[in-house]
Amino acid sequence: MKLTLIITTYNWPESLILVIESIKLQTIRPDEVIIADDGSGNETKDLITNIINNSDLNIIHSWQEDKGFRAARSRNKAIIKSSGGYIVLIDGDMILHPSFIQDHIVASEPGFYVQGSRVLLSEIQTKKALDKRKVDFSFFTPELKNRKNSIHSKLLSSIFSNKKNHLRGIKSCNMSFYRKDCININGFNNDFEGWGREDSEFVVRLMNSGVKRKNVRFNAIQFHLWHNEHSRMSFNKNDQILKDAINNCIKWSENGMNSIKDYES
Repeated sequence: MKLTLIITTYNWPESLILVIESIKLQTIRPDEVIIADDGSGNETKDLITNIINNSDLNIIHSWQEDKGFRAARSRNKAIIKSSGGYIVLIDGDMILHPSFIQDHIVASEPGFYVQGSRVLLSEIQTKKALDKRKVDFSFFTPELKNRKNSIHSKLLSSIFSNKKNHLRGIKSCNMSFYRKDCININGFNNDFEGWGREDSEFVVRLMNSGVKRKNVRFNAIQFHLWHNEHSRMSFNKNDQILKDAINNCIKWSENGMNSIKDYES
């Protein structure tokens, strides 16, 4: 099964280069990498061009005009460009454990989407990582928050991973699903602008359409670089869209992938 890895990014090339370096170290590399760029400037564009020209990774740059935080639409554009039957989503500030892609492949199962977890790097450790281009982290790395999430164990994963439908801990920065299941609900909802809830609403529609949640622990590990929090100005508006999807058992987004000009199913 061909696998597409989609990375969201916006004007943080120093972080993006670390993410790419961690992809190069994967035990199983993705068949294609699509960088879902939410309107970054020339510094990021030049970096991506340089990576494409000097890497054996199959990288596609998907860019949209900068009109504020539009991660939902940016992901939709990338999914439209994808050719993989299975899609893994991460953010451009997530450094991947070497077995990250392999773990998502192992966890994949028809009728389910996969939700992973993350390890939080402190501000100090993030600065060190950026300065030294460090991408190798483990349980013993100093300045880690929620350190237990950094344990990579097949045994512990088999014990603590579970299949339970709920919205707690939904994070599209570590999520995978079958492309056909995404198309079936018309992808992410482009009505989401500004930070928050676009990933939860996407998952609600997946579950409303019969795709269940698989929570993977102690596998599919990623390390989150510290940064200032995004503005929460749009949270209340976005939260209402989420509540509507829950209360009305919505499966299909009227303003989703097929609202984008280049859409092809």
